[in-house]
Amino acid sequence: MPDRTLVQMFEESVAKFGQNTLVLEKQDAEYQSLSYLDIKHRVDRFAAGLLDLGVKKGDRIALISEGRADWVVSELGILYTGAINVPLSVKLDELSDLKFRLLHAGCRCIVVSQQHAHKVFAVKKDLPDLEKIILLDPTDSRDQDVITLQNLLEKGKLYLEKNRSDFEKLYKSVKESDPVNICYTSGTTADPKGIILTHRNYTANVDQASALLPIPEYYSSLLILPWDHSFAHTAGIYTLMKNGASMASVQLGKTPMETLKNIPINIKEIRPTFLLSVPALAQNFRKNIEKGIRQKGAVVERMFRCAMRLKYLYNGNGWNKGKGLRWIVWPLCTLFDRILFSKVKDNFGGRLEFFIGGGALLDIELQRFFYALGMPMYQGYGLTEASPIISANVPLRHKLGSSGTPVVNMEIKICNENGVELPIGEKGEIVIKGENVMAGYWNNEKATKETIREGWLYTGDLGYRDKDGFLYVLGREKSLLISNDGEKYSPEGIEEAIISHSPFIDQLMLYNNQSPYTVALLVPNRDALLKWLVEQGKSCTTEDGQNAVIKRLESDINQFREKGKYAGQFPSKWLPASFAILGEGFTEKNGLMNSTMKIVRGKISEYYKDRLDDLYTPEGKEIYNERNRNIVSRLSE
Repeated sequence: MPDRTLVQMFEESVAKFGQNTLVLEKQDAEYQSLSYLDIKHRVDRFAAGLLDLGVKKGDRIALISEGRADWVVSELGILYTGAINVPLSVKLDELSDLKFRLLHAGCRCIVVSQQHAHKVFAVKKDLPDLEKIILLDPTDSRDQDVITLQNLLEKGKLYLEKNRSDFEKLYKSVKESDPVNICYTSGTTADPKGIILTHRNYTANVDQASALLPIPEYYSSLLILPWDHSFAHTAGIYTLMKNGASMASVQLGKTPMETLKNIPINIKEIRPTFLLSVPALAQNFRKNIEKGIRQKGAVVERMFRCAMRLKYLYNGNGWNKGKGLRWIVWPLCTLFDRILFSKVKDNFGGRLEFFIGGGALLDIELQRFFYALGMPMYQGYGLTEASPIISANVPLRHKLGSSGTPVVNMEIKICNENGVELPIGEKGEIVIKGENVMAGYWNNEKATKETIREGWLYTGDLGYRDKDGFLYVLGREKSLLISNDGEKYSPEGIEEAIISHSPFIDQLMLYNNQSPYTVALLVPNRDALLKWLVEQGKSCTTEDGQNAVIKRLESDINQFREKGKYAGQFPSKWLPASFAILGEGFTEKNGLMNSTMKIVRGKISEYYKDRLDDLYTPEGKEIYNERNRNIVSRLSE
């Protein structure tokens, strides 16, 4: 039996699906398709070009680029030589963070697109192991260490003319235990750790994903998430590649914002059958859908709300969809699907069957919303250390609010703090074992031993399993709220729910570190609040207007308290007793959000320590305090 490598998997896919489209890329006015064979020819030349440069097995080569055909070509080309790819986020703008990763991995070469080349040149002089910079785009640079992709491919072509048989022997000698990637964690609490994922880690997880959710050849997805993101990497690139399906890249804009604006346009052009999403994207999709409905007038908006209530009733939690007396509303649900929801689906290309959600916990209300529209957002759960897919909801087996059922050929258990397995329904740490578990952390034996014990990966995530086998993930153990009596609670569900139900709250972070009550840092939606103030005939420059805004924000949080619209969803002790309004959001630029769009709690707590401490004083606990009013007064600036 040949080694189960990504190289072997790709070769098999080329043999079976050679003429199928693998990558769709838009450079000018239209998307151009590249077949499996097209990519294969390019991969061979890329790999041969690296060999001509002297690249050897085990060398580390970094890759920094937006999603594009040459991202796939670069990674596969690196793997064909037996070298290791170090995929880095295009959102890694802090030069010290970039330099740490490149130094720690000992990267010999860097493959980089034009938009991010300046970062590499800025740190180049401090990288003693670096020999070559491979630019994916044309350049005028005369730097002797720089080579363009085109020149590399030309070198590769000449190399193959003389060394084809040696080249084939080399890539066929790659072992399933060989590393594919060193994927760096965000490093929110310490130096980033380099997760070593092998060929078998990936091929095992692709097999597990394909068993859970069969992918037909006709499937196509627009890969919205960064391609270095472990979720997009496995669930997108390699799962599609294994099954003869196709992937499309988002059209690159001149700025990140322009690229973001291309997403809805590209969705209509590609007409994907499924999309990968994270909660931040899901919220944006929902806000845009509801905005579009409001613009159609009050009658359509009332019809939409009525239709949503009926679909919520009929769908239940998905597991009990249509059961009991729910069948009574089926005819009306079908009517609304045809006259209303089909129009919404047209904005997603008309072929979209479902989303797969990952990256962080997705509020159950968001899940119900997209499920009602006929575009379910099936929550999954994973960890880069697990390659990353651990569980997922899928069309044939799903339960809203859960993270689905675990993948096949993987053991899973829930353990208490002493490592003892707990029975069904009890909460503890999620622990897994399987071929998808990483080889360890690069040059960090201590962290490896702490995370992998006797072959079991201790995820650091809390959860439980129900009687039907569904996994419920409650959040990171390190992110838990801890009250002064020692009780613990995961904040993500509350935060997502409040943000989802409030048009006036953009971001929220709950905080309780062994304190008598929970507090929150709140980032308001400036535009929505200013519009609301105009409707109320008030101004943010007056004390009356400032107090009105603060009261409006408080009322949205109070929806989850006793007698509120959503009362009972969460224990009252974990709802914020007070909040500090912030003038700046949590972003990747200020380091308070990581590349997977998760807030970095430790950094936020440290950065806003003064505001948090103030919330535990009698003056600060009073929400109409001077600090909150001052921030509100600047909404229009």
